[in-house]
Amino acid sequence: MNLTISGHHLEVTPALREYVLTKLDRVTRHFDQVVDVTVLLSVEKQKEKDRRQKAEVNLHVKGKDIFVETSHEDLYAAIDQLMDKLDRQVCRHKDKVQDHHHTSPKREGNWDSAQ
Repeated sequence: MNLTISGHHLEVTPALREYVLTKLDRVTRHFDQVVDVTVLLSVEKQKEKDRRQKAEVNLHVKGKDIFVETSHEDLYAAIDQLMDKLDRQVCRHKDKVQDHHHTSPKREGNWDSAQ
């Protein structure tokens, strides 16, 4: 799994990197076919009192790209919301990929020739 964590208008500290990694472990525990993960953390400075922290992730799994973004006043809260959304989307994708169809007993073997 390739992992890229970058910051836009902010420096990614080791504590921030470790926080993202621990939260990302929950997602990779559900689904092990993750190929590439890109996390972008940014600060939007529209007004000083209205600073928004934004976190977005682009997750490439086998057969699909999943993109999620959230923004919040606190960057750690934005990362929490981001991982919750990503976890739901990965679980939904995993359910779609899994084969839920069972073969009927008629199709498994030829019962006429066995008797």
